[in-house]
Amino acid sequence: MPRRTPDAPTTVAIRLSLDDAPMAIPALVGRVGEAGGTLRNLSTVRRLPAPDGGQAGAEIEVEIEGLGEADLVSVIDSLPGLRSHDLTRSLERVFGKRVIVVGGGAQVAQVALGAVTEADRHNLRGERISVDTIPLVGEENIAAAVRAVADLPRARLLVLAGSIMGGDITRAANELRAHGIPIIALNMVGSITGAVDLVVSDPVQAGTMAVMAIADTATFDLARQRGRRL
Repeated sequence: MPRRTPDAPTTVAIRLSLDDAPMAIPALVGRVGEAGGTLRNLSTVRRLPAPDGGQAGAEIEVEIEGLGEADLVSVIDSLPGLRSHDLTRSLERVFGKRVIVVGGGAQVAQVALGAVTEADRHNLRGERISVDTIPLVGEENIAAAVRAVADLPRARLLVLAGSIMGGDITRAANELRAHGIPIIALNMVGSITGAVDLVVSDPVQAGTMAVMAIADTATFDLARQRGRRL
């Protein structure tokens, strides 16, 4: 999914319950496109059991750019197989930008402490910043998680928290930065410290800086710190 920039048009979110048929999603996207809208996000919320002798259903949520709420509802109302629909709020508006923290459990917890505390300060001033963490061990698992950050909606920055990282993790970090997602790493053993935007020794401070780097209400510029060790 394309990364959202600060001046990107707003999206309209709607949750649909419809027949779980092979052409249901293509029909939806086709109708939206004909009306001038662009699909920006789609997720399956749950599958719905089939009534006796009936068609199984699915509940999905989509975010559409380029259409207003009334226009989108008008397009959806005539969709074949539609059972119900409800306008919701896009995840961008509810949960906002995401900081992702990956690594060892103890270090992840301390980074999360700093990130959540700092996010609270900015969210009170109108920001929407959420913090997601996953404690992992093993080069293969961590490298896979780093690469997957590129596919996470609303992910804006990754913090690598551990005591030793290198090899395929470093290659994955270079790939992720090529996607435009900056990385902060703790000061640790391994080649990872040479492949990130900023190295921070204190995990709580790393979490704090991660939030400041993506907050519109902060003056911290990660680009000016690139390559430094703190």
